[in-house]
Amino acid sequence: MNERILRVLEYTKIKEHLLGHVSSSLGKEKIKELVPWTSTDDVLHQQNSTDEGVQVLRLKGHVPLGGIRDIRASIKRSEISGILNPEELVDISTTIYGGRRFKRFIEGMLEDEVQLPILEELIGQIVPLNELEQEINLCIDDNGAVLDSASPTLRNIRQQLRTFESRIREKLESIIRSSKSQKMLSDAIVTIRNDRYVIPVKQEYRSAFGGMVHDQSASGATLFIEPQSVVTINNQLKEAISKEYEEVQRILRQLTERVAEEAGILSHNVEMLAEIDFIFAKARYGHSIKGTKPLVNEKQHVKLKKARHPLIAAEEVVPIDVELGGDFNSLVITGPNTGGKTVTLKTIGLVALMAQSGLQIPADDDSEVAVFESIFADIGDEQSIEQSLSTFSSHMTNIVQILDQVNFKSLVLFDELGAGTDPTEGAALAISILDYVNERGSRIVATTHYSELKAYAYNREGVMNASVEFDVETLRPTYRLLLGVPGRSNAFEISRRIGLGEKIIESAKSHISEGNNQIDDMIASLEDAQKQAQRERIDAASIHDEADKLKKDLEERLSEFEQFKEKLYTDAEQEARKAVEKARKEADEIIKELRDYQKKHGTVKEHKLIEAQKRLEDADPNLTSKAKKSPGKNAEGLRKLMPGEEVKVISLNQKGHIIDQVSEKEYQVQIGIMKMNVKADDLQPEKKTKQTETKPVVRVQGSSQAKTELDLRGERYEDAMRSVDKFLDESLLAGYPQVSIIHGKGTGALRKGVQTLLKEHPNVKSTRMGAAGEGGSGVTIVSLK
Repeated sequence: MNERILRVLEYTKIKEHLLGHVSSSLGKEKIKELVPWTSTDDVLHQQNSTDEGVQVLRLKGHVPLGGIRDIRASIKRSEISGILNPEELVDISTTIYGGRRFKRFIEGMLEDEVQLPILEELIGQIVPLNELEQEINLCIDDNGAVLDSASPTLRNIRQQLRTFESRIREKLESIIRSSKSQKMLSDAIVTIRNDRYVIPVKQEYRSAFGGMVHDQSASGATLFIEPQSVVTINNQLKEAISKEYEEVQRILRQLTERVAEEAGILSHNVEMLAEIDFIFAKARYGHSIKGTKPLVNEKQHVKLKKARHPLIAAEEVVPIDVELGGDFNSLVITGPNTGGKTVTLKTIGLVALMAQSGLQIPADDDSEVAVFESIFADIGDEQSIEQSLSTFSSHMTNIVQILDQVNFKSLVLFDELGAGTDPTEGAALAISILDYVNERGSRIVATTHYSELKAYAYNREGVMNASVEFDVETLRPTYRLLLGVPGRSNAFEISRRIGLGEKIIESAKSHISEGNNQIDDMIASLEDAQKQAQRERIDAASIHDEADKLKKDLEERLSEFEQFKEKLYTDAEQEARKAVEKARKEADEIIKELRDYQKKHGTVKEHKLIEAQKRLEDADPNLTSKAKKSPGKNAEGLRKLMPGEEVKVISLNQKGHIIDQVSEKEYQVQIGIMKMNVKADDLQPEKKTKQTETKPVVRVQGSSQAKTELDLRGERYEDAMRSVDKFLDESLLAGYPQVSIIHGKGTGALRKGVQTLLKEHPNVKSTRMGAAGEGGSGVTIVSLK
């Protein structure tokens, strides 16, 4: 990837944006050195590392990378026996701490079983130099000052310094407070000159104080004199300051030697932290552009879904769908100026560079990118004034250099190929250049004005036409890319919209060959067909989503039913166990009583045996008596159960009604909102009221097809009311005593309308909301007269 290509495709601007997301100068250096990788393994590793960074930010919201500094220069100086200053040592300490804190942060996520293999490997190589960090912190504070506690010697020296300074100040302040001395002083203050304490004395009183003159004012009227009375103490102070400096230097030298001992580990830690900072800069940038991790392949296949140019504002950019390297290797984009052809070209090239740099791309999920060894671009007017080259010559010079280097692992971008010269010759050159690059297996995206190239894709295998859409109504481009449709000039339509006379337009059309007119008509037809296909695809996607939603709803209902059935079985088993246990206890008591009676009286009298037998019969749980009684009726075929007839499912101890007969020995039964197939010998007909028994049942053809449930969800209000009315009529004809109307919860408008209609309907006996197992307030259960 040469520097010119990176500049033309604005890759350098991406790096500038990326710099805004680093935490340290270490990360900045990595970004400045960043170039796209050309090895698939490298690209995959970088993409995976960025994805891990995104995952950490998504789960935690931040990463602790504060305090990390570029300490490599300080480490190098320590190795060549230089003495590090306190600020450098503080930077080393904070960097050790920053690495240790980040390591602990990631280890915590790993303990929560978050999969971060790349970051885990990086932190595994960070050695927490706790002892060195503590030694530096004991000697130097956060502001870079050497602490008194750094050594006993330094503590004693500084105590002496404070004593000497205090004594000097006391003496000088007593002088300046003296009424005798005040008239001799320019100002009643104690100040410092040449690291010695002095007082400002008027020139004419110089001899009154004796001592040493260290400075004078600009006018010479004031002399800064160290009085003789403090010269000795000042000398002692000066000597203590010198000792302090020597002790501080000794401490710094000792700490520097400790840094030198750990230089190798420190340098390696810095490398790991630089890589970590780089990873999270990529992750933050990906988040800022709403990027996604692309699929990486070695098949030179590019498939971008809703790709956006990352340097165009989100509210202005128009997403494009692009595919290259699958059914076709070359894409020829035609269309009017300012239609977005160049932006499309740059988007494809820049997204490829970003992906190969380990950056997430501004496109939808499941977008695919290839790893190209080289990307070439001839975009824009790169005319060289110094070389006196025309626009055409400048483009051709660049193209010649490209043609010398392309291969089957190249992506080539041509903007306005063959422009700047005679249209006929330019189109011929463009076709020949595309053929040449195609033969070498490169992936090509080219834009052009030439109408000759519209037919190029139809005559060449592996080449696809595309165009940028233009809205003739608004006379503005939509910037949408249409694959498979060549572009039209739209000159006549635009002229007509602007107001050019129809006679002139028709005259102009007569000067164009019949073939060109047919091509324009064909292109217009293709555009209309593609728009229609896109609308149908959107409708199909909507239907697919609705079907998925319905499928999930049914799965949830089935799951609820299975749970309900399991609960019934569990409850029945528990009740059976309790009944059996109670019967066993009763039997044990009866047997015990009989034995006790036999022991006392020798024999058991007849009335005792009869009484005991009666108690045993009462204790019998009789768990199967109902099941035996009911199957007897249906198994012998005494009466066939009819649709709508109320029955009891014996094994579930639940009431329902017959929907249909599945076979001679099986019926479909509805219990609440649940439908299930039940064996005939597991059903018991419910006794009907007198009103029900005397009710005439009208059988009409097709009534058996009527359903006992009406689903109104998704219907408009008026349509729903008509559906309810029709459904009630069909249910009455079918003889159903009870039906269910599903209206959903929603805003409640549909439910209210349904219930109002039901109240006024002459054949509705009563209504109620569904129970917990029947759909709750989203269902109305209707009893019919």
